[in-house]
Amino acid sequence: MSYWRTSFYFIAILLLFQFTSCEKEDIHKNQPQLRFISEEYNPFNYTENSEVTGLAPELLREVCRQLQIECNIEFLPWEQGYNEALQTDNAVLFSTTLNSTRRDLFKWAGPFASLDWIFYAASVNPVPLGTLEDAKDAGKIGVIADYAMTEFLEEQGFTNLVPCSDLADAFTKLLNGEIDLFPSDKFTTEQALKAMGESVYSVIPQLTIKTELLYFAFNKSITDAVVSDFQDAINECKKNGVLKQLTQEFLHTSDYPDIFQIYTESYPPLTFRNEKGEITGYGTDIVKEIMQRNNGYDPIRLSSWSNGYQLALNNPNFCLYTMDRTEIREDLFQWVGPIGTNATWIFTRAGSGITLTSLEDAKKLASIGTVESWFSTQYLEEQGFTNLVPDEDPGILTKKLLNGQIEAFVCSELTFPTILTEMEHTYEDVTPAFELMSSDFYIAFSKNTPGSVVAKWQETLEAMKSDGTYTAIELKWFPKLIILEN
Repeated sequence: MSYWRTSFYFIAILLLFQFTSCEKEDIHKNQPQLRFISEEYNPFNYTENSEVTGLAPELLREVCRQLQIECNIEFLPWEQGYNEALQTDNAVLFSTTLNSTRRDLFKWAGPFASLDWIFYAASVNPVPLGTLEDAKDAGKIGVIADYAMTEFLEEQGFTNLVPCSDLADAFTKLLNGEIDLFPSDKFTTEQALKAMGESVYSVIPQLTIKTELLYFAFNKSITDAVVSDFQDAINECKKNGVLKQLTQEFLHTSDYPDIFQIYTESYPPLTFRNEKGEITGYGTDIVKEIMQRNNGYDPIRLSSWSNGYQLALNNPNFCLYTMDRTEIREDLFQWVGPIGTNATWIFTRAGSGITLTSLEDAKKLASIGTVESWFSTQYLEEQGFTNLVPDEDPGILTKKLLNGQIEAFVCSELTFPTILTEMEHTYEDVTPAFELMSSDFYIAFSKNTPGSVVAKWQETLEAMKSDGTYTAIELKWFPKLIILEN
């Protein structure tokens, strides 16, 4: 009986495997042959000796091999290729960044690469920039039609944009002085200059604008099953080292987006990079403990808050911490926590003589510094404040407050003492003039992260609170606060 039972189980498993394989093959057979569209964008996708190559095409070939489908790639100018992908039922466009404008226009598989967009100037004509706002008054900025960065700058209200036909045209205009700035990434900038016979040192980076993740964008008519199969195949390439090898070959780095993205900001003592270069802090310790207990570890990336916030709004499988849970954000994210409570104040410079007893008093100030995308900024904007001075860096706003460039600064009482200490000031140099709000902060997940992942993190956090680990982490970072509470 044991022999026949074993044989029966073996045959059943074999039939199940064959049925599943046939089912997957049928999915692709019922789908018209996919039309893969890209552009010349070295080193991500380009032609060499009349052959299509680059990080994305080589990854695509491996994915198609796994799925046993044809892989025919055609190159078109970006604007034409983008429109073809929108209008053609079987089209797949790459390498494509996922943003709020495009998110609902396509279906997505990825990400397979990460790049930082930077404003470049000609080395002989530098254009120092402190903030994105500075670039609006910094002369002419070259852009390429339908690029995600072009869409972003238009959304941000830039009116000094000059159209360029492609990368070569843009860098030619930059070096000739026809434009003053051009947004690009390190990888394509180096390759474009090399192809032009120009030195990589002929341009100089002036400001990092934002981070973007690259995907394969599928026409909406392509079935979810096909897109899901592509996603599974890309994930397999991340697990088996194929994507790492391709990244090293084409980008000369081992840094690529993992299956799950975890971002944070420099916001000591909750999250920051220490003198050893390690990302640490109260929130980071909690996140790392949760990952360890779940037998997995994804790399944590440090970013500006506004950059991480936008990525979390648009990208699947994305975690951002720490984030205050507010009414404005409630339905934009999924939540794990709370992991702490914090009060936010409007601070003034000590000795300024400014007295605030209400929000109406604050509205009458000449200027209030606020950090872009912080919940307090969103709240004040909703309250009709028109005197806000935004910046991505709380350190810059702290300096402006202490130098008298702004009259007030909105910050949390939990983090402001650390920021002041880092700038060789003390808490006595400022005055907490008006308490704006008090709220709990959490670990936030993008809406299209699987609910099972979020539930597992919440369950693990509750276990940490039950066994005393959570309290131990609190004592490590806030010993005085815990003693006062007790």
